[in-house]
Amino acid sequence: MATKKNISKSTNKTFFQKLKTFIWKSMLWFFGISILLVVLFKWIPVPFTPLMITRAIEQKMDGQEMTCSHDWVPLEDISVNLQKAVIASEDGNFLKHNGFDFKAMQKAFKNNNRGKKLKGGSTISQQTAKNVFLWQGRSYIRKGLEAYFTFLIEIVWGKERIMEVYLNSIEMGKGVYGAEAAAEHWYRTNAKNLTKIQAAGIAAILPNPRKYKATNSSSYIEKRKGKIVRVMNHVGKLEY
Repeated sequence: MATKKNISKSTNKTFFQKLKTFIWKSMLWFFGISILLVVLFKWIPVPFTPLMITRAIEQKMDGQEMTCSHDWVPLEDISVNLQKAVIASEDGNFLKHNGFDFKAMQKAFKNNNRGKKLKGGSTISQQTAKNVFLWQGRSYIRKGLEAYFTFLIEIVWGKERIMEVYLNSIEMGKGVYGAEAAAEHWYRTNAKNLTKIQAAGIAAILPNPRKYKATNSSSYIEKRKGKIVRVMNHVGKLEY
């Protein structure tokens, strides 16, 4: 006859077996779905991002009109000037690293520890992974997932596709997402015809595109524009 102690052990064993099975199946589903999405987005445009949804909800909660300007265009229809501008301002080693710039991350860590203005060391690849697949905010879980998706898109997409998705997905103004919408919003032109200074203007506001303006800019942004243009002149030919 089974004792209460034996029944309790059997129940616990069954519970942990079920929990283990649940965790294992959940992991398989996660890896399967995430890989499928990465493969799909190698070939099809990203229709929207979690950030777009978050911003729309924020606007609704604040009693504002929900706005989202987003027009996908292929990389060949985005000015090389803008491609060089974001490399110059966001990730100088984009074409050289494998998704992670450990020197930049170490430098950012040291600066932040010294009490200087908080600065991230995220590459364009990391920013793309975060914007397309994840939520905003800081946590070890999100950073871990960001590393996972960065690794995937570097392998599956390659640099050219990463740049294309990045320039079509990131926030470039209040309710403005992607190069085409930003070119129209800030300069009344299209992404293909952006000049060096216009491209630098868009790149200059990327740290906080809802706070800064690419036109009629503050002195801080004007200085950033000038610096970005100078660095752009040394980027060279883009060979993805």
